[in-house]
Amino acid sequence: MNYRAIRSLKGKKVRKGIFYGHAIPYLEDIEIKGRFIVIEGPDASGRSTQIELLSSKLEADGHAVLNAGLRRSELIGQGILEAKRNFVLGRRTISLFYAADFADQLENKIIPGLRSGYIVLSDRYIYTLMAREAVRGISSSWSRNLYGFALKPDLVFYLDVDPNGLVHRVFKKNSYLDYYESGTDLRLSDNMLESFVMYQKLLRKEFKLMQKRYNIISIDGNRSITEINQDLQKRIDDYLQNLQNDK
Repeated sequence: MNYRAIRSLKGKKVRKGIFYGHAIPYLEDIEIKGRFIVIEGPDASGRSTQIELLSSKLEADGHAVLNAGLRRSELIGQGILEAKRNFVLGRRTISLFYAADFADQLENKIIPGLRSGYIVLSDRYIYTLMAREAVRGISSSWSRNLYGFALKPDLVFYLDVDPNGLVHRVFKKNSYLDYYESGTDLRLSDNMLESFVMYQKLLRKEFKLMQKRYNIISIDGNRSITEINQDLQKRIDDYLQNLQNDK
């Protein structure tokens, strides 16, 4: 347990209620100076491109930026990738792997960055994991409890792309369809192309169901990279400016 982190909080003003449920014990009362922004969206929706563009813009404006995302834990990330390649894990076991990956990043990267005043941009977050789990028959209450230690982002954007158009983007990006991103394990169709579209439609439906609960802002992802980026930049700039005006 990081007792130094606890001692360093004494006498400091902290933001309350910043976790969805049960916080990691010694991180319940933390001073956060930075801002946490999440970009969600399906595979090949352009999330990584938008995060790269947003990072450059925010840094040019004088902000320190830190990037995070799924399967980026140095401790767990590679293990998840290898397990998925070998198809050796059950549905709940995969969820637990991702939760461990996420907890490691939260404790050792995201929260330290926010405490230091960084704007943290996350390429996907727990919402993707919960959507995947819901589609695979795992109860939403189980998922919410599993990720209860998750920090609430300041802004969450979902790049909403027509599933039928995603196929062409995926082939342009990877030249193949991923087993899990196509929902092949769900046996939706014998045709992998059809399975991909069906699976992406199910995920999209879950995100729409989560929008209100998690304040997810839907962004039309069928537009050009420039149009999407201008939309995101304006929303983020307006948010940061409002924070300045409230001081």
